[in-house]
Amino acid sequence: MKAMIFAAGLGTRLKPLTDNKPKALVEVDGISLLERSINYLKSHQITEIVVNTHHFEKQIIEFIQSKSNFGINIHISNETNELLDTGGAILKAKNLLSGNEPILLINVDILTNLDLNTLLDYHLKNEALASLVVRNRDTSRYLLFDDAKQLVGWKNSKTNETKICGNSLPPSFAPYAFSGIQIIQPQLLTQITENGKFSIIDLYLRLAKDEKIMAFIDMQSIWMDLGKFEEFEEAEKLARQISNN
Repeated sequence: MKAMIFAAGLGTRLKPLTDNKPKALVEVDGISLLERSINYLKSHQITEIVVNTHHFEKQIIEFIQSKSNFGINIHISNETNELLDTGGAILKAKNLLSGNEPILLINVDILTNLDLNTLLDYHLKNEALASLVVRNRDTSRYLLFDDAKQLVGWKNSKTNETKICGNSLPPSFAPYAFSGIQIIQPQLLTQITENGKFSIIDLYLRLAKDEKIMAFIDMQSIWMDLGKFEEFEEAEKLARQISNN
């Protein structure tokens, strides 16, 4: 399995920690988010990783070089000219991600101890084009899945904006919050018709009309998306908890 770490974000919600460095190099309990992500992937035998960059790109490249690429193959996908969002990011990195292996995609600001091998087994067993890790938690934006855990739509709970994959929602469906972790089959890269900057969620909503875009419901692992400066203390506690497990 290959992997891509989404590390190109501006990290504006983490200011002042990101005033002089990219979000990926913000340290949580003494270790940067990027190093935590890379070591997490390495612990699951992933040895080829793509990292996309934009904000303070040179710092990220120099950091990876200072660690001797962590002893694995790390490729940089340069987005310094324009932030491309998650969908545009995988399109830009398409050649770096090509091959026959499933591809793990993860946001750099995710702290978790989720067993990626369990996720991969689920993905392969269901013969899914994509498997999205989701949780039952409060958020403003939800992915909607039917009883077979197939993606059927998306909803913004604050604005009531709704997007559906087919002509209508099924009689029974459940809302889940996306966890910023997913596995895709490499064939998905050939089905991208979008251009420029776009969200991978919009890509999934389009493809789910004809393809299996599945929910992997995770309520057992430790998980956190470090999105705000106010959450930093909680993130450090969680990082220590993960290290001790």
